[in-house]
Order: sequence, then C-alpha cells, then structure tokens
Amino acid sequence: MVALILDTETHDMDGHAVEIAWFPFEFNQAGQPLFYTKIGENLRYNPGAPIAFGAMATHHILDSDVAEMPLHTTFRLPEIKNDTVQYLIGHNIDYDNRVLARAGVDTSTLQVICTLALARHVWPDEKSHTLGALVYMLSPDKVKARETLKEAHSAWQDILMTASVLRQIIKATGVKSLKDLYLLSEAARIPKKITFGKHKGELISELPKDYVTWLLKQPDLDPYLVKAVNNIFFKGSDHGG
Repeated sequence: MVALILDTETHDMDGHAVEIAWFPFEFNQAGQPLFYTKIGENLRYNPGAPIAFGAMATHHILDSDVAEMPLHTTFRLPEIKNDTVQYLIGHNIDYDNRVLARAGVDTSTLQVICTLALARHVWPDEKSHTLGALVYMLSPDKVKARETLKEAHSAWQDILMTASVLRQIIKATGVKSLKDLYLLSEAARIPKKITFGKHKGELISELPKDYVTWLLKQPDLDPYLVKAVNNIFFKGSDHGG
C-alpha cells in the first residue's frame, strides 16, 4: 500500500493549486514508519486565475512566479514502486483532497488520513493543534523549532512538519500499518461535542432529541457529525438527512 504525505498552496480559499508538494510514506514489514523525502516533489502550477492577496500574504507566491508554470490541471498522482497511491496524509487533508479534485485528479478511490484529527485525538488537552503549535509542543529545541517555522506555508516545509508530527503520533499510538493509521484517523474524526449553534460545546450524547431531529435535516452537514449522531442515537444506522 502506498501513501503520500501531501500539501497544497492555492490561489484563493478553496482555490486552485499554485504549489503541490509530496513524498511517499509507508510502514515496513516490521511496522516501522518510512519517510521517503528524497523521492518527493515540490512543484508550482499556474492556477489559471490571479492569486488573491490574502493567499499571497500566506504563501508569498506571486502571479509572476507561476505565469510560465504548467496549469494546475496537469498534476497527476505518481506511481510509487509500480503501485498506485491509495492514501493521502496531511494536516486538514480534506482541503488538499478538494484541491486535487479541482485539478481533475480522480480522488474517489483515495483514503485520506488527517493528522489534525489524529493530533486532537492524541493530545486532547492542547488548546491549539495547528502544525506550528504542534511543532513547538513536540520539539525539545524551541529555538530550532522557531527557525523551522519561519519557512512555514511553503508546501514542502509543511509536509516535513506534518511528517514530524506524524512520527510522534505513531510513537504515541503504536500503529504499525497504513490501514490501522487510516482507521484511527477515521475514528478520531468522529466528534464528541457539537461545535456550533446554541448547543456549542455540549456533548453530542446530551443533545435534546428534538434538536437532533432538526440537526439531521440541515444541508451539507459534516458526514462525521452525522456518523456521531447516528452512532449515539440510532445505534449506527444511516439516519442522516
């Protein structure tokens, strides 16, 4: 099974890629994590539209930097060891998965592993689970961490930081395969508390039944929230929408 640790920078919020960085990741037969940074790529792309100033202020990529680059729609997932990519790993990886889909990549068969959800699961008492906060938290050398973070919001730097966080997640949880890592990520993404509305901060298990009925009728509801509600109130049945 092949996974990519991947990050994108975009021309706007939920926009087109201006930079995509990735490198392969797997577990060996002994269950040890392997990070193949030397065979990864960090490439820039023309998004086909002007870069928004808010995005530019984040990643510092200018229109002139990508004017002669290939269109973002030319990106395709690589083959690694003659095998197709089955997993994508990233911090808030759903965002990057949508970027790939907008580039024309078939993401329907990809299984995504979210290090943000995993970090919240492993270190629930931390107030912030951004990559920067986690790098500071996990690094014994805060000065070195600061130097690393000065390069943040480069897609390549972000996947290096994601790999560093992932290494600690694996150490803390003891997972030894991509399948187990994926299953842990899926479980970690199921919320225990409601994060919006008049019941924000309350345990989902303590929500009033009439509110649950109303909630499940709302459009574009987070599928993991639907799963949490179904698991608690309907014993796992598909009762959404």
